[in-house]
Amino acid sequence: MTRRTPQEKKRLSYLKDRRNAYGENDKSSRKNIPRSRRARHHELRRAEHLALRKLTASGGTLDDSEVRFRRPGTGSWRKWADLRLADLVVCRLERRVERGGAGAPRNAARIERIRQTTRPRRG
Repeated sequence: MTRRTPQEKKRLSYLKDRRNAYGENDKSSRKNIPRSRRARHHELRRAEHLALRKLTASGGTLDDSEVRFRRPGTGSWRKWADLRLADLVVCRLERRVERGGAGAPRNAARIERIRQTTRPRRG
């Protein structure tokens, strides 16, 4: 195994590390993702149960080949992929540059350096 230089380690960290940029506490995702999935599946089970109840109430049988459950829409909840660390750092630095702080030229140079190091290499 070859040793990596600190610069190579930082480059790989920028490319591979991820950060939660959804806008809520990243620790809350541990509870909110399972909770959202659970609510979605509950909605689907309820729709199937209501369809079965309507079918049996109208005198139909479960053996009918025409039985189709109309599943509710796909819902609005979707998991979001976390942002690459490089993208998150660049966004934060760009925001600082836009606000025109004292270190704006230095931050612009940092943005360019991050973009140079994280650009895909050919070969």
